[in-house]
Amino acid sequence: MAVEIPSVEDLLKKGIASFKEKFQSVPELAGIAPGRVNLIGEHTDYNEGFVFPMALPMVAIVLGKRTNENKCKILTTNKHADDSQYVEFSLPTDLEPLKPGKPNWANYIKGVVQYFDGPKVGFNAVVISSVPPGSGLSSSAALEVATYTFLEGLVGHKTDTKQKASLCQKAEHNFASVPCGVMDQLISVHGEESCVTLIDCRSLHIMNVTIPASNCVFLIVNSNVHHELASSEYSVRRQTCEEVAKKFNRKSLRDVTLVELNKLKSSNNIDDEMYRRARHVITENERTLKAVEALKSNSIKEFGHLMNESHNSLSKDYEVSCEELDFLVQTAREVDGVYGSRMTGGGFGGCTVTLVDKSSVNAVIKRISDSYKKQADFFVVKPSPGARVMSLTS
Repeated sequence: MAVEIPSVEDLLKKGIASFKEKFQSVPELAGIAPGRVNLIGEHTDYNEGFVFPMALPMVAIVLGKRTNENKCKILTTNKHADDSQYVEFSLPTDLEPLKPGKPNWANYIKGVVQYFDGPKVGFNAVVISSVPPGSGLSSSAALEVATYTFLEGLVGHKTDTKQKASLCQKAEHNFASVPCGVMDQLISVHGEESCVTLIDCRSLHIMNVTIPASNCVFLIVNSNVHHELASSEYSVRRQTCEEVAKKFNRKSLRDVTLVELNKLKSSNNIDDEMYRRARHVITENERTLKAVEALKSNSIKEFGHLMNESHNSLSKDYEVSCEELDFLVQTAREVDGVYGSRMTGGGFGGCTVTLVDKSSVNAVIKRISDSYKKQADFFVVKPSPGARVMSLTS
């Protein structure tokens, strides 16, 4: 059976109860921000390419109130949090900026507080989230954007949305040591109900594409294989892409064509691994733009075909899949009513996303549940709203 995703209202109730118990007072407002699933366009964002994600009904919430202290006090409701569920730290100053430390989960919040483009004020807060950590559904970006949105509400200061996403990305780079692209933060800020969002990761231009009415849904399957984007493999892929772009004296692989890459390969100026890494990025950009047109024209079969091609490239050329993800994708594809399936997120574990007819969802779940050696979790999702502030006092 598919997992029932907790509603924002239910999460708020739990978060408010935890806040009252911890801080013996009532929270004033909440910053809410969604996770995301990327339908196609993987590992293209840090290559200044195109991505096509949608915001999820799974969200991170930071709720609390402003205080007169010079401190930030935060409790997470995640019982599996590393080291401690509670942390407090002083507000940053020019002479004493914040630095990452323990517990790790708090570094995402520290980074956002450090780079917040507004007045720095003390606060008490509780963090609650329905985005599965380590699943490739951007639990970290959801937390960053929710924190930033919470701070905006506290001081009545709004940052330009693209700047807001970039500052949250900067927090992840410098406080979590993850050299991520800006896709996750942008879609968490800009997500819209019923829409998938094309993001040009060079210009940060955003175009929302309405999902046409159909009998299809997106099924997310969490492999429950934990991945760490901070792992060396992610950084190695990024460095390889940059090295290939330099061979063409280009800023990024966004500016390199497949014809040019093939010529470089034929002249023996690039090894096979570097060639395959670059080929994935170049062809993935092409697939992403084709997928946008397929969705606009309600060409479900073509969209699914492009999803399949994307996974094959991620698995064989970019080599960021794993045995479990490949198994989940292949098993889903064997079920009638499935149009396409692929891994989503950074890879080395996490989730797959499958485009499937509503009538076949249970068949996919049963097929995977009967044959997958680990415990998989299933979520039927639809495009959901982006970040917002909610008052808790009215």
